[in-house]
Amino acid sequence: MLHMALATAAASLLTFAAFAAEPAEPAGDSRKASNCFALARGMAAPEQIMPAALGGGSGFPPAPAPDHVRIHYLNHAEFLIQAGALNAVTDYTGLLGAGDAVPDVVTMNNAHDTHWTATPDPRIPHVLRGWPQQGTAARYDLDLGAMLVRNVTTDTRGPFGEGALRDGNSIFIFEAGGLCIGHLGHLHQVPDDAQYAAIGRLDVVMVPVDGGYTLDMDSMVGIVQRLRARVVIPMHWFTDDTLARFLASMAQHYDVVETGGPDIELSQADLPATPTVLVLTPELLP
Repeated sequence: MLHMALATAAASLLTFAAFAAEPAEPAGDSRKASNCFALARGMAAPEQIMPAALGGGSGFPPAPAPDHVRIHYLNHAEFLIQAGALNAVTDYTGLLGAGDAVPDVVTMNNAHDTHWTATPDPRIPHVLRGWPQQGTAARYDLDLGAMLVRNVTTDTRGPFGEGALRDGNSIFIFEAGGLCIGHLGHLHQVPDDAQYAAIGRLDVVMVPVDGGYTLDMDSMVGIVQRLRARVVIPMHWFTDDTLARFLASMAQHYDVVETGGPDIELSQADLPATPTVLVLTPELLP
């Protein structure tokens, strides 16, 4: 079943039918296979098998149920993704909330300081910077057992919207609990066919909906439709009016549910049969 912490719309979501696609062969003993068909494996660096952290500190919520993933909207473009005992944070800024929370892996994009930090906690085992390092594009294919983290790069605009930085943004994809979860980062361009193929079919996608700092609203709606995700989570809005415009555009094709809370718990078996926008309310960890 679909769980929503503090969600006022939980009862209506319980009627969602299961998405019946057959999973591929399992990628490992501790990770249920996703339906993402990750073509990026042939394009990225060889897969790395890395140990998870020995302990995530006291600040994280309890682990989700087996073969489930919990997504908690922290702030702006920052999400906590939990699978088993693993904790991943997207667009990590260093600010998670109270408690001594040390993620196993963090991803960052350097659009501005609401998407990264120059001083990540040194205890974090895996810090994945989504922009070029020493002239080389970011390429990740990180296997943590219960979670696979990989990326697909896109170009970004230069300062004040001029010029371009090749591979300046990373779309990070998290495969866990049988789900394929994508975070579009600070997306400035419509992906080309090769990039769409490398991303694969997403079950869940976090989408910037500011309408200008990233992409215009129509282009972003088109990208969401092309990705075919069952669950769309808006992020990166600056005013309620901007969010409302995105929801109005999406309501023509998607169900829209105001959850009333910061997090959801999902599994492969209970994804909505109808593509759905789930609006989460940002909240740092208590």
